[in-house]
Amino acid sequence: MYSLAGVDGNAFAIMGYTARALKRTGHRELVDRMQREAMLGDYCNLIAVCENYIDIANGEKEDSCDGE
Repeated sequence: MYSLAGVDGNAFAIMGYTARALKRTGHRELVDRMQREAMLGDYCNLIAVCENYIDIANGEKEDSCDGE
């Protein structure tokens, strides 16, 4: 199970960890979207976005991609 707890607090390290989690769990197609969404706001936005994608990697929620 993936978690951001204990991950280096650097924004790029967090996005890298999240990207690896997505790839390892078969969600490679979501990596670019996650990175775009994470960089749209401040650090708090980045954390919230990455937590949402970690949930997807963990199978805790479905991807609600609507083609955007």
